[in-house]
Amino acid sequence: MNFFVLSLLKAAIVISVLMVSLLYLQWVERKVIAHIQLRMGPYRVGPHGLLQPFADVLKLLTKEGFIPSHVNLFFYLLAPFLAVSLALISIVVVPFGPEVELFGVRTTMQLTDLNIGILFVLAISSLSVYAVTFAGWASNNKYSLLGGLRSAAQMISYELPLALSLGAPLLVAGSLSLREIVLAQQGTILGILPNWMIFQLPAPQLVGFLVFLIAAFAETNRIPFDLPEAENELVAGFHTEYSSLKFASFFMAEYANMITMTAITTTVFLGGWLPPFPETLGSNWAPAVIFALLGALAVYYSRQAPRPKDRRTLPWVGLALFAVAAIFLIPAAHPLLVPPFWFLAKAGFLMFVFIWVRGTLPRFRYDQLMQFAWKFMFPVALVNLFATALLVALFPR
Repeated sequence: MNFFVLSLLKAAIVISVLMVSLLYLQWVERKVIAHIQLRMGPYRVGPHGLLQPFADVLKLLTKEGFIPSHVNLFFYLLAPFLAVSLALISIVVVPFGPEVELFGVRTTMQLTDLNIGILFVLAISSLSVYAVTFAGWASNNKYSLLGGLRSAAQMISYELPLALSLGAPLLVAGSLSLREIVLAQQGTILGILPNWMIFQLPAPQLVGFLVFLIAAFAETNRIPFDLPEAENELVAGFHTEYSSLKFASFFMAEYANMITMTAITTTVFLGGWLPPFPETLGSNWAPAVIFALLGALAVYYSRQAPRPKDRRTLPWVGLALFAVAAIFLIPAAHPLLVPPFWFLAKAGFLMFVFIWVRGTLPRFRYDQLMQFAWKFMFPVALVNLFATALLVALFPR
């Protein structure tokens, strides 16, 4: 019975964290891009605009759900449902930490551990193209149809380098299970450098990591690869005819895909929940130090903040960060909190890279997009796979 209770508990925790992340990821993106462009970003609704996501949800809930009369209703309504559900499914095989004991039961920090987990992720990600294609075709709008066709060509093209870049670390790890891939990255190189896949001998996967990350931008339709929704050419692309929550579902799916891709990148190439330095150098205590420093920074900034609102709210933020740091100081909590912390820290950094690129790079032309996939990404991923196979065969573990 405890097994089923733990399974429900893990599912509730993962869903809660994922939903909150989806809610606030757009707030973080707007804030980061605003700072890149020397603007304030959202700050009127709640302290530092923290309640802005709730205002956006309320706005979308109260807007009229307009459905054009000329659409194919079944596929028109199916498209946003598919977009969200397919974007969320892959997270079930991602491991957030090692095996732990709770209430006398050994369990993994993972909803399910498939021995073909990486194939499951690739299968689900390849199906996501149907959601955008259905939306473009069912809308019976030429702009939407062009966006759907672009998406089909783009996502199928970039699926190849993405899958090939994953094949190389699978050869090094010798397993298709995401948990086994993380465990294959344990230890250090020369006692200092983490044995992550991007550093691991005999075939460091730095090239595979870069290819996968670039392909992930195209898979999630993010700038500079957001050609399916290029508003300067296609009004809004495949979701031109959508409104209200149906319109929001596509953006929710985009952010969910970002979370999934960063989680897979962290798991396969960056050691998953493993810390960047060994426990003997204080990896278990580093989270407490980080949160304490952030709390001290919040309190320090509150004393010289230009806005009266910040002088009132930042001390409370600092107090909350000090409380989190105190929790990380409890040794008994380390097995449960430290591994997910390192996993989320790496995934959060990659998420920042996604946002940073959006605020920095311009959009590709469509012909440049396809040439880049077939003439550069695909050959590089293929050469990396062959080189990795040769090195693994010559220097077996």
